[in-house]
Amino acid sequence: MTLTAREVGIRFGATDALRGADIEIGEGELVAVMGPSGSGKSTLLHVLAGILRPDQGEIRLGDRRIDNLADSARSSLRLTSFGFVLQFGDLVPELSLRENVELPLRLLKVRRSETRARAAALLRELEVEEFADRRPGEVSGGQAQRAAVARALVHRPAVVFADEPTGALDSVAGELVLDALTGLARQQGSAVVMVTHEARVAAYADRTVFLRDGRVAA
Repeated sequence: MTLTAREVGIRFGATDALRGADIEIGEGELVAVMGPSGSGKSTLLHVLAGILRPDQGEIRLGDRRIDNLADSARSSLRLTSFGFVLQFGDLVPELSLRENVELPLRLLKVRRSETRARAAALLRELEVEEFADRRPGEVSGGQAQRAAVARALVHRPAVVFADEPTGALDSVAGELVLDALTGLARQQGSAVVMVTHEARVAAYADRTVFLRDGRVAA
């Protein structure tokens, strides 16, 4: 399902964070978004994901316009169609890795047996199954981030948004997370929009777009 932004603009006070930004992410495509600090990378991701509503322009997922949906409808869309991997994982600290991965399916009221099976399969695929019953604070950053990848993909979203997904990891752990994210996303046909400032991370994508001064430059 194609995700498209057309002439998107958003302002914070007197600052134009995005100015007429255009981008299209094809079904199953992996796109890296790069640019200098303050260029609007994270803002673009948040607008595409329906977290922020643009002041102008439009966002479409397939044939459906999503930027003008009510807050509740955009929240529902994020739960059903989008997955998220953030720089520090943002797992729920009180829950085990298994419970964190199961969380999207529980919120979607998927049958418990299917929820357990799908979470277990991803934890096994990502080689963190042996830590499944530990909490995020009891495992390494790389192990927690792989669990975050599992949580982002467990409900088979149309698009996964990754904001500096390896920024808090060393190079070895970062490569394991990127291999997991890109490999599993391709396997299940999820598109990935990945904000990064590192060329080695962008190399995992099919295509790189650059933001400068709130505009997509290439």
